[in-house]
Amino acid sequence: MRIGELAARAGVSTRSLRYYEQQGLITAGRAANGYREYAESDVRLVREIRALLNAGFSLDDTRPFVACLRAGHPAGDACPESVAVLRRRLAEIDERIRSLTRQRSEFAAQLAQAPACAMTAFEEGTDDHRDDGGLRGAGRAQRAPGAGGVLG
Repeated sequence: MRIGELAARAGVSTRSLRYYEQQGLITAGRAANGYREYAESDVRLVREIRALLNAGFSLDDTRPFVACLRAGHPAGDACPESVAVLRRRLAEIDERIRSLTRQRSEFAAQLAQAPACAMTAFEEGTDDHRDDGGLRGAGRAQRAPGAGGVLG
């Protein structure tokens, strides 16, 4: 199939396909007229690449998944190299969650100590970011609404 058909079937631009080819993720044969020719299996490869990129993986992260599919495995995550990438990405996400949870707790604590004039929306229930204690660390005291002071 030609590049336009692959692009349409895989839901990507022809520019993306040329880039994936340049990066060695997909390969194209050349017809006698010089047009790129792709195999039916390239549709699946490109869809896998797009799904991984949309999930936050880098282009380099996609390489083991593509190699796994090219090796004839039924799924891109059926190879040890792909599983290693998944484990690394999961660990990165877990660390980001821990970091964001710490930041959220700090911001909620600052809000709880904000001056009364700044607390109006918070106390009236218009603030949907109120910390109900679910993210507060164990043993940390909860302040009564309106009992905040100026940080400093």
